[in-house]
Amino acid sequence: MKIESSADQQVDFLVPLKHPAALLLPTLTRSAQDVFRRLVADGPATRPQIGAVLGLSRPTMSAAIDELEKIGFVEQIGAIQGPLGRSAAQYRIGASVGHVIAVDAGSTHVRLRVSTLDRRLLHTRVYRLAESQFVMSDEISRAVAEEVQAATSEASSDWGPLRALGVALPTRVVGPEGDAELTRQNGIFAHFTRPEDVEVVLENNVNCAAVAEQKYGAARGRSTFAYVQIGLKVGMGLVIDDRLIRGINGAAGEIGHVAFPFAPGVTPETASVERYLGSEAFIQRVRAGWSDPDHPAPASAADLVLLAENGVSVAVEAVERHAREIGALVATCVSVTDPGLVVLGGGFGAWPGLRPTVGELVNRLAYPTEVTSTLLGAEATVLGIEWLTIQQCVAHLMSNGS
Repeated sequence: MKIESSADQQVDFLVPLKHPAALLLPTLTRSAQDVFRRLVADGPATRPQIGAVLGLSRPTMSAAIDELEKIGFVEQIGAIQGPLGRSAAQYRIGASVGHVIAVDAGSTHVRLRVSTLDRRLLHTRVYRLAESQFVMSDEISRAVAEEVQAATSEASSDWGPLRALGVALPTRVVGPEGDAELTRQNGIFAHFTRPEDVEVVLENNVNCAAVAEQKYGAARGRSTFAYVQIGLKVGMGLVIDDRLIRGINGAAGEIGHVAFPFAPGVTPETASVERYLGSEAFIQRVRAGWSDPDHPAPASAADLVLLAENGVSVAVEAVERHAREIGALVATCVSVTDPGLVVLGGGFGAWPGLRPTVGELVNRLAYPTEVTSTLLGAEATVLGIEWLTIQQCVAHLMSNGS
């Protein structure tokens, strides 16, 4: 997965809808396509800046910009002064190119971003679900429908047309050849109707977070790494040699489904790791064994972390014990995948205090590995599905090029 290039990424599942906006586009020269993709990837830039990156001559650059300006794909937004005092016109993606909607349909929240193809934020929304959802559910579908409707009602003419919509799901995702009934991915459409004539991109939420960490966060510049989510659910997004690994069943990285436990006299059960290490089960164990009469038992992982940071000994012990359990799981992942870098994320995994213990265990039990915390926090998933949706949209917009 070379996320630097908008045309290289293949998404897991693209709902096959008509896209007349792409079909009606004029043919673009290769140089115009390259300039457009560079503005999508890097944001506003001058002709000399783009030409230097792409290795294009001044006449070729001028022709490419003129070609894109004629169809409204780029627009001039001012000028910046160069080192010799000369000013150069600055360009960005034009309003007529339109926008995308990205949705993180999470187990606890629905997060939504509306943005241009060069990722200028136009609108954002966050909705907290009434109850946590362990699987793709009607409640998630309803919430997505309401949030998308609310966002589209805010649209203004300067947003341009809606080109694509991406949804990150708390479930496995497969393409047309896979069994979508088993993954429950189509459950997102139980109460949410696909917008007409708009591409819809679906992807697993943890995979999206991994994409975002490589594009914007703790894994920038790394071609191989693992993103491990520890929160209500447990999962892993794995990138090897710049390729997002999904597997035949869309289940690569589903570490929450590891059969567990391994011990005499017990039978391993699928998904036991997630049921044991997930934040709700963890807090239930903490509350059941709480022994501090001076402090009430924490209601959530965030409450527990706050108590631990304030030095409450029973909280410190609980957090340290859980960190060791997470470290053992991550060490198992490292033993299988050897990623060199593990980014910890998710509701509990994003806590920086987790990293030292997890890092020590991973390097003692497995192979030399850098362990770090997410730089994007709760925004990782929605930023990842936004980028994947933009890439797919650009691929279609450029499909008429020569």
